[in-house]
Amino acid sequence: MTGPNKRTVQKRPDGKYEVVKPGASRPSAVTRTQADGIDRARTILRNDGGGELAVRAGDGTIRRQDTIPPGNDPRSSKG
Repeated sequence: MTGPNKRTVQKRPDGKYEVVKPGASRPSAVTRTQADGIDRARTILRNDGGGELAVRAGDGTIRRQDTIPPGNDPRSSKG
């Protein structure tokens, strides 16, 4: 069984942002801004049946996470 579909948006050394699937050898997309990267990651996840989106801060920590429907939301609360 495969794990949940995930994408991470993170800054590259050249100042651009990349959308990365864990374990992939190259990024799914490269964008000029973080906002463009987040939008692109959402589109990729929606087209792939939903999943988890993580946004990394400059220091490498995850600063934001989101579930793209119909993904597997780890919280069972409504809203």
